Amino acid sequence: MSDSKQKVATLAAWSIIIALAVLALKAFAWWITGSVALYSDALESIVNVIASGAALYAIRISHKPADRGHPFGHHKAEYFSAVLEGVLIVVAALLILAAVWRAWQAPGVLEQPWTGLAVNGFASAINAIWALILIRVGRAERSPALVADGHHIMTDVFTSVGVIAGLIGAVVTGWTILDPLLAVVVALNILWQGWKVIGSSIGGLMDMAVDTDENMRIRDIISTNCKGALEVHDLKTRIAGRATFIEFHLIVDGDMAVRESHVICDRIEDALKAEIPSVRVTIHVEPDDEAKLPLGTTAVPFA
Repeated sequence: MSDSKQKVATLAAWSIIIALAVLALKAFAWWITGSVALYSDALESIVNVIASGAALYAIRISHKPADRGHPFGHHKAEYFSAVLEGVLIVVAALLILAAVWRAWQAPGVLEQPWTGLAVNGFASAINAIWALILIRVGRAERSPALVADGHHIMTDVFTSVGVIAGLIGAVVTGWTILDPLLAVVVALNILWQGWKVIGSSIGGLMDMAVDTDENMRIRDIISTNCKGALEVHDLKTRIAGRATFIEFHLIVDGDMAVRESHVICDRIEDALKAEIPSVRVTIHVEPDDEAKLPLGTTAVPFA
């Protein structure tokens, strides 16, 4: 396993351990206080544990080399993990709303609130540090599963901060109604985050193209290294996990030798691989009668 693969897999494994530790702390905070808001926070941590396990499995699958049944590799496996995480977030939100309904019908007094808030705050600090690490490394290694896991954990941090602030207000003012109201806010927030995670993952499964800035960078790299060709057209891109697939047509003089056209293709492919991690390039070489621009046009290589 390469250093990059090992790093991603190691972080995914540690995510499970940290998620279990945070879950234990938040469950303890809920147990000693009886707060439905802290219960909702702990429930979301259960989702973190399951999602971290799914992310580790998906990352291991995604790094398997291409085989006869999957000639383009297994890069999209991580998107399934992200979709699962989004679904679990939605389920957690519905469970929280059910708990809120029960608390609304039989409101209770918070016990040992300051101890519970301190424990929950400590767990949230651990989550914040770990979420930043996952997002940074996930983006650097182009791992959708790590990035999705990091964003989910960061959402957990934001909701935890809101819950802690609200419960402090409830304790100080004696307004116990704030407890279930905070849980509703937590549920609605994670529903929104779950929807965003599912939406971004479906985009990857649907072969979404690179963004505009990345597309322009790819065009610039090709233009800079296509000396000897007459035109480039039908540029297509798609993202599959950490891999970027690039395909385009390269127009050359009809009398050019195959060896010469191959040298141009190698130069473009090497330049793209040097600038874009895990890129897969497919170049269709065609004679000049397939050009889309008028013959003799040199200022704009793309059609």
